[in-house]
Amino acid sequence: MNTPPRIAVVIGSSRPGRICPGIAAWARDVLADNSRLDYELIDLAEVDLPMLDEPLMAALGHYEHEHTRAWSRRVSGFDGFFFVFPQYNWGYPAIVKNALDYLYDEWHGRPASLLTYGTRGGNLAADQLIQVMRGVDMAVLDVHVEAKVTKADLDENWQLRDLAATLEPTCAQVRAVDEAFTNALTD
Repeated sequence: MNTPPRIAVVIGSSRPGRICPGIAAWARDVLADNSRLDYELIDLAEVDLPMLDEPLMAALGHYEHEHTRAWSRRVSGFDGFFFVFPQYNWGYPAIVKNALDYLYDEWHGRPASLLTYGTRGGNLAADQLIQVMRGVDMAVLDVHVEAKVTKADLDENWQLRDLAATLEPTCAQVRAVDEAFTNALTD
């Protein structure tokens, strides 16, 4: 029996009190619903990579530190990547860039997409990350998701009042991402 292709749903925020894990879990559930693929969460805050400390460029594949080798093994176990992150000051969080910069061949040729969120949806952060994903030779899918999350969607503790209601307008886009991953990875 063949195992289904594995897609990492990457939680790309490490801010205390962040809403990203809930958004990523919601997206994973929508992606996985009736999918032929296996979607799994990776929380970059839990991966806990230090700021890039490898002495050689990642494209050489010579990793000095065990945390880099462990990250390489983990990433190598996935067939594709779906990055979920907020837009900060028109850009994406440093933790995402740092995680990408540690490796090169592990990303090469793997399909990738993203879900950004923010008061305007996160398109500027998406554009920046897409450039980086192309820089590490990922196969960037044509479909991505932008979720608008406004102050009205948040409670007094800066948590989503109703995560499902806030994200529901993006369901069709998220399902289209699953279709794109499926087309890229299956017969």
